[in-house]
Amino acid sequence: QVQLVESGGGLVQPGGSLRLSCAASGSIFSIDTMGWYRQAPGKQRELVAIVRSDGSTNYADSVKGRFTISRDNAKNTYLQMNSLKPEDTAVYSCNAYIRRFGSSRSTYYWGQGTQVTVSS
Repeated sequence: QVQLVESGGGLVQPGGSLRLSCAASGSIFSIDTMGWYRQAPGKQRELVAIVRSDGSTNYADSVKGRFTISRDNAKNTYLQMNSLKPEDTAVYSCNAYIRRFGSSRSTYYWGQGTQVTVSS
């Protein structure tokens, strides 16, 4: 069994910062790409940022220069969000492409999501 657990969401004023964390656990052989997605009410889920096993990253244009994705050598990824705007309000979900022990292929896994609300 594999689990992704997010933490760090909450309410913040415009211009503020939050740091999201995502911890993967379970029977994990390797993790390729890890990423963050978000879904605002009435909108489709969108990619926020991804980080690959080689450390390379990609960001949505709307968050470039404000958000930073990172990962450590274990099974965690982080999203540092600065200069937050009301339009960043959404449920943020962690995603990871994981190969389990005993499996010959990788599968995408999702966390349960954490709410980020940017409001004065």
